Amino acid sequence: MLLLNSLVVLVLASEGGSLVDVNPGLIFWTVVTFLILLLVLKKVAWKPILTALGQREDAIKDSLEKAEKAKEEAQKILQENQASIVKVEEESRKIIEQSRVYADKLKEQIIRDSKVQAQRIIEDASSEIERKKEETFNELKTRVAEIAIQAAEKILSENLNKDSNKKLVNKYIDEIPRN
Repeated sequence: MLLLNSLVVLVLASEGGSLVDVNPGLIFWTVVTFLILLLVLKKVAWKPILTALGQREDAIKDSLEKAEKAKEEAQKILQENQASIVKVEEESRKIIEQSRVYADKLKEQIIRDSKVQAQRIIEDASSEIERKKEETFNELKTRVAEIAIQAAEKILSENLNKDSNKKLVNKYIDEIPRN
């Protein structure tokens, strides 16, 4: 190529023309040089350039296809995640509702147990009060009988004996109403 250009310059220099002048020989050699350069480029560079461009185009297509697949997969995963979130929310609502129902049942059971225990305490206290009342009444009855006997003994010390007085007083005390 360099040789060809050098040849063109020698031809031009020998003719004595300038580069701006129209010279048919120069046009011929320029066309020939261009055609030779075109043939050389076609043989040497054209196929590798086209091959590189084809490979680049294929790589871009593959990348776009992979990106599209990745986008579809991401959409699928997003939908699955949203479905999972809905499912988890539903399960949490069920658990909360079950907990609420359990708490209400437990509250009712505690209230029932408390009422039963309170009733038992009241009954025990009533029984204890009744027993103490009976005990106190019997003690009071005995004391009144003793006092009455002592008083009667002093008054009637010679008329009646102690056992008959006691029987008499107990008889009268038994007739007294318990209110």
